[in-house]
Amino acid sequence: MVKRADFDTIDLYLIRVLHTLITERSVSRAAMKLASTQPAVSAQLKRLRALTGDPLLVRTGHQMQPTETALQLVGPATNLLHEAERLFGSRARQAPFDAVGSDAVFRVAASDYLDPLFLPALVAHVKRAAPSVRLELMPLSQEYDYRRHLATGDVDLVIGNWLQPPAELHLGRLVSDEIVCLVADKHPAVARHWNVDKYLACEHVAPMPMHPGALGVIDEHLTAQGARRNIVVRASHFSLIPLMVADSLLVLTTGRLFCSRYVDTMPVKIVRCPVAFPPLTYYQLWHDLTHAAPSMRWFREQVREVARQLTGRALPTKEAA
Repeated sequence: MVKRADFDTIDLYLIRVLHTLITERSVSRAAMKLASTQPAVSAQLKRLRALTGDPLLVRTGHQMQPTETALQLVGPATNLLHEAERLFGSRARQAPFDAVGSDAVFRVAASDYLDPLFLPALVAHVKRAAPSVRLELMPLSQEYDYRRHLATGDVDLVIGNWLQPPAELHLGRLVSDEIVCLVADKHPAVARHWNVDKYLACEHVAPMPMHPGALGVIDEHLTAQGARRNIVVRASHFSLIPLMVADSLLVLTTGRLFCSRYVDTMPVKIVRCPVAFPPLTYYQLWHDLTHAAPSMRWFREQVREVARQLTGRALPTKEAA
């Protein structure tokens, strides 16, 4: 039996996760349907197992199968979600966001790692659609505690890249990008074969970590592989790093989308990274405080649309409920 203290922590989203896991019978498929990540959904499955005292999904061969208890929970979970829709859905539909007439303020904390044109494009796109709204853009820096600011409502949305985004926040994927290296056009890596050892021994430039002691996605992956690169410059202003690279032997390792904006205007080249990195994924993150607000649903869709336009890639049309 679920203890009262545990019962009081169960929210509607956890019920949706339960329903999606059982019907999809896969953590990865459930994560895609919920617009979440596998680590986040795995953590929620672990919590559901503790709450129910049942494994819920068990592996049989190459597949996951729901337990008898899980199958018994599908009906009640479906009913709860339908009743919640009846309770709150009609009200939300009666008050859609009036973009043209709104003077809402949208507060965003974002890194410039994604694309130097992303934030300017977002501002232009939003102001065309909603001329009277205001935008406040904050840097996603080492000093900025974005989780606390989201929880207190000081910021509405955070845009950046994480290997494992915080599980307590809602998220929407924006871009998955190939990791490459940006170097000066006279860098030795351009002219001859570049292996892992030579890459690690080069002088590297990297952004400041998100908080003291943090490694960042590139160095987290290298550390997991038992490798370490030679970082000689750390910069708070990511958009200035290509200028540093162009006149030195520094190596910048980041997404191809960011690097491609500089190759036609500066003496730099993109070269293949000899280390096999997973794709660099950028997300927009938000808190329960703004999850259901019609204005914020509209704004998150504008962010997704601008990312789609910049990359030319199709993005999911739904976010987690």
